[in-house]
Amino acid sequence: MTYSKELRIASLAVQRATILTQKVFHEKVKGTVSKDDKSPVTIGDFGAQALIIQAIKYNFPKDEIVGEEEASTLREKPELSKQVWDLVKEVRLGAGEKDSEVEKELGGSLKSSEQMLDAIDAGNSAGGPKGRFWALDPIDGTKGFLRGGQYAVCLALIVDGEVKVGVLGCPNLPVDDKAPLSADVSDSGEDKHQRGVLFAAVYGEGATSQPLGTEDLLPHHAVHMKNPPIKEATFCESVESGHSSHGDQARIAEKLGISKPSVRMDSQSKYGSVARGAGDLYLRLPVSATYVEKIWDHAAGYLIVGEAGGVVTDAEGNKVDFGQGRTLAKNKGIVAAPKSLHAEVISAVKSVLSAKAA
Repeated sequence: MTYSKELRIASLAVQRATILTQKVFHEKVKGTVSKDDKSPVTIGDFGAQALIIQAIKYNFPKDEIVGEEEASTLREKPELSKQVWDLVKEVRLGAGEKDSEVEKELGGSLKSSEQMLDAIDAGNSAGGPKGRFWALDPIDGTKGFLRGGQYAVCLALIVDGEVKVGVLGCPNLPVDDKAPLSADVSDSGEDKHQRGVLFAAVYGEGATSQPLGTEDLLPHHAVHMKNPPIKEATFCESVESGHSSHGDQARIAEKLGISKPSVRMDSQSKYGSVARGAGDLYLRLPVSATYVEKIWDHAAGYLIVGEAGGVVTDAEGNKVDFGQGRTLAKNKGIVAAPKSLHAEVISAVKSVLSAKAA
């Protein structure tokens, strides 16, 4: 089965959502509240989720969505809900035209704040091993978003437990695939790059990159991972030590003979950077025995790296299982690397983790 319509709608939906998130990104006050797990959520997260789910439900009404956010906080805080609605009702593709052709493809604008709240709450699927559902992270890397760093809008279609379509909107990554890997998003000095990248992939059809736009999709080109000697590899890791064990990762780099410092970057922008060869390895090792990854934090990036010539497994080298519900319950840690290097990296990971456990 081809997924050309799914790819186009997902790409347009993510592109439209990044228009909203960038509006919030450039505001000093981002309407931030804390969720039950103490992680932050902004008006940008809520607004992006509403816009994307509305587009998916318009085009694929039977599909379910596993979304990170839900609207109970907005229902309890009308003033916060109004902030989100004021953003959502103004965002559209096609130079602000309400009835542009691309906007029509996504179902047009949401009609009311109540419809917006219902759209957010439609991200309540339990996921699982059978059927079609979408995994959505409206702003992956919210802490990076808040500090002015990298973040990504992430959407993936999962069919019978397998990722079939993946799209990442990375508004702060350089458009140029050859730009040096950096967590910096400033446009001063030598780092004056055009920014905003849309990565996309369909299973078995390769991965692509294109500039983010504000109307229809811009021309894309294929992206491929590099295959450097392991000692010359650049590896990415999370900024937050609560998400990934920096100490273990440093020991693994040393064991592999990698002397370059790691690049610490928020969100699935790491997957996009590795897929296009700006980085080479992505390590996200568990910080505790009880830490469980969420599927929306990995599904889109997993496919994009795989289709760019890489391999993504857990820290034991096992296949990442997206059919276990809303989490990667059967997996611990994530290792992404070029096919030619993956086995060597996994060997180093196992060695360091087993020595630590001894």
